[in-house]
Amino acid sequence: MTAPLDLPEGWEARGKPPTLFRRFEFARYADTRRFLDALAALAEETGLHPQNINFGTTYVNVTLEAVEGGALTEVEHRFALRINALFVPARDGES
Repeated sequence: MTAPLDLPEGWEARGKPPTLFRRFEFARYADTRRFLDALAALAEETGLHPQNINFGTTYVNVTLEAVEGGALTEVEHRFALRINALFVPARDGES
């Protein structure tokens, strides 16, 4: 039996089907847009695509489902880590 993988920072595991979910929050729409553009480029580069992206002016919700249709694997975890690397949180006093 394989040991469960640690969740990437900021992500939560959700039920059925198994998914990873994270909400990214931004100070302004320009930051949100830069993140969405970078996420689109990452998806094209890797051939992996979030199953659900929901966004507003200052947030993006990302849901990743298990690629192989069963349990979440290292593939989804590595993709979540790559998505995390795209996120640049607002610094204090920035708006």
